[in-house]
Amino acid sequence: MGLLAKIKEEIDFALLARKTNVWLEELTPTHTNLLADDWERVCDQNGSRTAIICDNKKLTYSQFDNLANRYANWAFDSGLRAGDVVAVFMQNHPDYIACWYGLSKIGIVSALINQNMVGQQLSHSVSVAKAKAVIVDEELAPIWASVASQTPDVEGFQRFGTTIAGLGDLDRALNAQTTRRPNRIHRSRLIGKDPCLFLYTSGTTGSPKAAVISQSRVQGMSRVFIAGTGAGHDDVVYLPLPLYHGTGGICAVGLALNTGGTLVIRKRFSASQFWPDIVNHGCTIFVYIGEMFRYLVTQEPNEFETKHKVKSCFGNGLRPEVWDKAEERFKIPKIMEFYGSTEGNVFLTNLTGKKGAIGRKPKYLEKKINISLVKFDIETEMPVRDENGLCIFCGSDEIGEAVGSLDPNDPRGQFDGYANDKEATNKKILRNVKVEGDMYFRTGDLMRQDKAGYFYFVDRIGDTFRWKSENVSTADVGGALGTFDGIEEANAYGVSVPNHEGRAGMAVLVIPKPIDFDALLVHLKAQLPNYALPLFFRIRKEMETTATFKYKKVDLVREGFDPEMIEDQIYWLNPQLQKYVPMSDADYDNIAAGKVRF
Repeated sequence: MGLLAKIKEEIDFALLARKTNVWLEELTPTHTNLLADDWERVCDQNGSRTAIICDNKKLTYSQFDNLANRYANWAFDSGLRAGDVVAVFMQNHPDYIACWYGLSKIGIVSALINQNMVGQQLSHSVSVAKAKAVIVDEELAPIWASVASQTPDVEGFQRFGTTIAGLGDLDRALNAQTTRRPNRIHRSRLIGKDPCLFLYTSGTTGSPKAAVISQSRVQGMSRVFIAGTGAGHDDVVYLPLPLYHGTGGICAVGLALNTGGTLVIRKRFSASQFWPDIVNHGCTIFVYIGEMFRYLVTQEPNEFETKHKVKSCFGNGLRPEVWDKAEERFKIPKIMEFYGSTEGNVFLTNLTGKKGAIGRKPKYLEKKINISLVKFDIETEMPVRDENGLCIFCGSDEIGEAVGSLDPNDPRGQFDGYANDKEATNKKILRNVKVEGDMYFRTGDLMRQDKAGYFYFVDRIGDTFRWKSENVSTADVGGALGTFDGIEEANAYGVSVPNHEGRAGMAVLVIPKPIDFDALLVHLKAQLPNYALPLFFRIRKEMETTATFKYKKVDLVREGFDPEMIEDQIYWLNPQLQKYVPMSDADYDNIAAGKVRF
């Protein structure tokens, strides 16, 4: 890059960083302007303009606010008050947003449940949040009803369709409510640091945890991409991601609603309909996850993919090799990759769209951006410490774990922890990092930083891996496998699969006698979301452990499912047959060649 290009890049970065800070600078732990205040003002200013489009049905800002008011008034009449928690278990729909926005008007915390949850994970997600009620839609009502007995104190309400037994009729209840805006006094005691939402994450171990997302954090997430994407009043934002995700459900939603723009919601992502949707709705910005782009570049070219009006997009998980293909083929002026975790205090955004980077921390913003990289020991899965017991910081292009300094006075430097789980919260805090007594948040991710300050994602660490853009807990997978008759031991982990993002689930099984793999698949589907189903099994007579009886995983991950490296019998989940079958050499060759898509 020439000198002039470097100067222009630096100026662009500085200007966008400054504009972004303008959107965020008022947000403090003690500020009294809340998200509901922001959106009520926007709704008043844009009453007749289209706020949301879904299934070609339009909702104006006034209609959206009125619907939210009905939810708020219903909740209050039901005896719910500020600080109470309501679980939202629904598919993508305008009501999803109106529901949690409306509940926030009277200070109620919404727990946004992953719509893929089933069985014990679903009941755990509701109970760990200490929810007093759960709102479900017609499609998910039977799934909730199957586990409702596990949380007898939680009252269930169904939105849409014929209400099934045991659930309250929320359609009728909402229709009976006024659209009058509830008095702000119901949230008047809340400030920036108080909870607004619970979003779920597996963190690095264990079952789903309810990450506390404060009022100021929700506001920050809903504003942080406005400057970088160039979003404004006339933009149309395309959202094909689940609304329970922070990236889609808060960042993309807020990008549109904070600016008075229009949000187009797709109920489920469709690679074939992506570009037709973009063109037909006149979308100018969209949100992505890396897996989504991989699907798009494997589609046959169509007339819509270069006729769009897209000026920018933002998201995370886009691999460099897919980035090149997407940029060249789809002619997107700006791809803005970012890094952030649901509960974490580390956030980076690639404001200038530098290819492959997830963000930047130039030296002149050293004190403004809280991320650092510390040297990491893969075997012990802990940061390396010096003779004084302090962490060792990485130099340029050295790989280390990303950590974020904790600052109680800065909402961007806070870690609000997990609801009702102090042990899990404490595990994410790293102490005595730079000086004795300080505290940092552990991201559980490995990165490197170049001399210009750009960060690049390397890999995840710990017992959690990402597949289909979801976090998969090996503890949950191992637990589900261990409850199946005939499996003596199970050691789950993630392995790389050619031509696929993230890591796929694999497990070593100790089974003294043959088992019914068809029955095992039925068992696992009842216990785990589809993305968490193991794709590969190694069958062994005994499990290899460390001296302290911990399962060894480093060699297992390295060997993957390659028959040339493994003497064990391998089974795999054939996507065409939808069953576990023994893997042949031909099967492995087809997977390695990218002929099999999971």
